[in-house]
Amino acid sequence: MENKKTLNRRTFFKISGAAGGGMVLGFSWLAQGCKQPEEIAKVLEMPSEWYDINAYLKIGDNGVVTIFSQNPEIGQNVKTSMPMIVAEELDIDWENVIVEQAGLNTDKFPRQVAGGSQSIRQGWKALRDAGATARQMLINAAAQQWEVDPSKLTVSKGIIQGPNGQELGYGEVASMAATMEVPTDVPHKKITDFNIIGSDKKNVDLQNIVTGKPLFGIDTKREGMQYASVLRPPAFGQKLVSFDDAEARKVSGVNDVIKFGNKIAVLADATWPAMKAKKLINAEWAVDSTLESTADHDKQLIAKLNTDNTEPFRNDGDVDKAFSEADEIISRVYESPFLPHNCMEPMNFFADVREDKVEMHGPIQTPAWSRSRASKIIDRKEEDIDVTMSRMGGGFGRRLYGDFSDEAAEISSIAKKPIQLIFTREDDMTAGTYRQAIKYKIEASLKDNKITGYKLSEAAINSNMYGLIPNFFPAGAIPNLRISGNKQKSNITTGAWRAPYTNFLAFAEQSFFDEVAEKLGKDEVDLRMELLEIAKPIAESDEKIEYSPARMQGCIKLAAEKAKWGKQAQGTYQGISAYYSHNTHVVEIANVVMEDGQAVVKKVTCAVDCGIVINPDAATNMVTGGIIDGIGHAMYGDLTFDNGVPSAANFDEYRLIRNTEIPEIDVHFVPSTKDPTGLGEPTLPPAGGAIANAIYKATGTRMYKQPFVKEMNVIG
Repeated sequence: MENKKTLNRRTFFKISGAAGGGMVLGFSWLAQGCKQPEEIAKVLEMPSEWYDINAYLKIGDNGVVTIFSQNPEIGQNVKTSMPMIVAEELDIDWENVIVEQAGLNTDKFPRQVAGGSQSIRQGWKALRDAGATARQMLINAAAQQWEVDPSKLTVSKGIIQGPNGQELGYGEVASMAATMEVPTDVPHKKITDFNIIGSDKKNVDLQNIVTGKPLFGIDTKREGMQYASVLRPPAFGQKLVSFDDAEARKVSGVNDVIKFGNKIAVLADATWPAMKAKKLINAEWAVDSTLESTADHDKQLIAKLNTDNTEPFRNDGDVDKAFSEADEIISRVYESPFLPHNCMEPMNFFADVREDKVEMHGPIQTPAWSRSRASKIIDRKEEDIDVTMSRMGGGFGRRLYGDFSDEAAEISSIAKKPIQLIFTREDDMTAGTYRQAIKYKIEASLKDNKITGYKLSEAAINSNMYGLIPNFFPAGAIPNLRISGNKQKSNITTGAWRAPYTNFLAFAEQSFFDEVAEKLGKDEVDLRMELLEIAKPIAESDEKIEYSPARMQGCIKLAAEKAKWGKQAQGTYQGISAYYSHNTHVVEIANVVMEDGQAVVKKVTCAVDCGIVINPDAATNMVTGGIIDGIGHAMYGDLTFDNGVPSAANFDEYRLIRNTEIPEIDVHFVPSTKDPTGLGEPTLPPAGGAIANAIYKATGTRMYKQPFVKEMNVIG
């Protein structure tokens, strides 16, 4: 499958839900053709009765179908793509579908999480089962009404046809179907019969987004609600000693000032008085623990990098022997800084803690975890807490951590009022949680013009790479391989940031392999293809190895063909990066030219093997967004600390990629009948390596530190 659209940003859409019960199957978005409830009402009229079949689906008496989206929508388009899977198996006309966002329900829905690019991959079978089972129940109901064998019936776009030409719409048999026994082991449709999956569908929230309808957590309003703005320690490692709120309470619209934990909340009738009053609080802070600086982190991480005292994550062959017998050893260190998430929508959450019930609503990637924490904070049973999810204006891992939902629940519990907690942009950038600073040391032993050994050592703030990453490439491709890591504890809060660890590791490894290829006198594509060929039999016998050498080779071939590798006009320099993460294989080739003495990225060609592509238009948007994000942060992203205080508090101090710096992006999907894999994160990691390798060819300068803009000061 190929999609050559050049896009500069992703687009997202949503649909508001219809009331009632019905056939439930589990999504929350609609694609192209999918209508808003008010639009359906104009054409078909809303159903007078709904009939439930299961947790994901309800069917109206006139054939209109509501599909519930179980997973949080953070812009990855699951609210459209997951319902498409159900609708495909249900065999319903997409024009007659309404998508609603489901609330948290761990009994009905598995894995209500947005993280790890796993929503589609983990939900694929369950969603197909839901649609296929509902379809069979409707067929069985029609067969019973006609007194014929169900196997004699066929379905097309919600119309059941009998052996004698008779027809019944889904709405006409939904009430009977809802009372029937649920069949098991219902077969899925053949992939060749798909007509919804694999077609471009617009985001179901699109119209509401572009018309400014309240979809996001920050739009939440309730009667009697108070807006809360929180004063937090100005530096990591400080503790609140005392405060004077007299001036803050004088601000018109301010109704209360509350201390909770190590923080102070201002409650007001609107955001402006709450934020204004917060600045007027005279707080005294004392050093509770070390006030850290980036210079300290650099020394600590280098020390950890040179301390190989941990059990390796992976240890193949005899690495020490390979290095002792080497003709040459290449050793390089790669460094990355802390990074904020910088979601367009700052953190926010609504909570209303009442005696009879607790309502929580907002943009959260982990609703069940948030409910669990809230139950402990406010001492309430989980079943008494109702959590619903809004659309999110970006997540990137930041909204995995519900510190903001915790704060909202605690403040509401103390104030006995409904609370809408809203971070300012400065709160958002200075309160954490960040991508941790990391250093990698990569070494290779060369003998007889081959790579005989490989060592990767990691030193990271607060945590080590995930256990699966050591089983990515080059595991299996090099006989003697050791991967290990150390962590340095810090007061600075860190966590997952889009494509955790791989977002920087891919650059380090792919840059390193280009340098090795140069040492060996080999073309960069040829070296990768050779190593993957070596890995093929190992990957078949070693169950720990996560990636597929053959699928990666297919991506490399496709990308090289589409990018015309080695066939560019003079003055265009190309760099390649091939990386596997989140179950998906991605290859990116960057074209760089020199303009006014500076290296400029002009184009990125991307080949992706993510299995079946559910929604090509949305998939292309997601791939494009990941590449732009990867380029921008590799080139410009930087956050340092001085005595526990971050160097940037708003966008005027923090460098992001600009529209004029976004290159042409050419996206190609490897045709596949394999189950779909992740797509929200996998295209970000390879971007840094591709442009770094192209920059080297253009300038002769290799990149070892991010952001590249610091290294590129010597270019030209």
